[in-house]
Amino acid sequence: MKTIILIGGSKGIGNAILKNLLKHSKVINISRTSPEETHTNLTHYSCDAVKEKLPEIDAADGLIYCPGSINLKPISRLSIDDFKDDFDINVLGAVKAIQKYLTILKSGNKPAILLFSTVAAKLGMPFHASIATSKAGVEGLVKSLGAELAPIVRINAIAPTVTDTALASKLLRNEKMIENITERHPLKKFLNPEEVAHMAEFLISDKAASLSGQIFEMDCGIVSFKI
Repeated sequence: MKTIILIGGSKGIGNAILKNLLKHSKVINISRTSPEETHTNLTHYSCDAVKEKLPEIDAADGLIYCPGSINLKPISRLSIDDFKDDFDINVLGAVKAIQKYLTILKSGNKPAILLFSTVAAKLGMPFHASIATSKAGVEGLVKSLGAELAPIVRINAIAPTVTDTALASKLLRNEKMIENITERHPLKKFLNPEEVAHMAEFLISDKAASLSGQIFEMDCGIVSFKI
């Protein structure tokens, strides 16, 4: 049974990942709030992974970093602190976790790391300057570390489009907004957390043993197609 360190598993996509992994893996969850789930395979540490010292862990085979932000403002209203905060959450938090746990991961069983980007890193959209800049940094980190850590540790990222979570609630707050977002995607849908969790479960598993340094766009066609 593998042991996966999951940072941000109490809510949203991270919680959907946690539920899937608990069926077959030991999960060490690190988040500010405790997940509602209880399970013999679950260990929880209450910790702000960006601001606080990460817990000591003896062994692990995988690391998934889920924290993110959706800070949508016109460039004229984005402060330098907005850019710094988004970069701290999305990039430096991931770097901090990787540096903390890389030694134990290298000793793990076919170890892998999974990070999260966004379709906004590829598709230019108004009001996404801060988050797109940060997530582009995540994608650069994945490419660089994919080369640096090969062949021992794999690292990939998922770049989802709008996903039905509390984090995206402002984008989905009424029926008209839901209809507009649905229509913008060529597949006439947006994501639910379980879909993303299934992809995450695959990428962290040995089934994805040939994949590293890749960004997987779960975009419902919005980046890939022009219809």
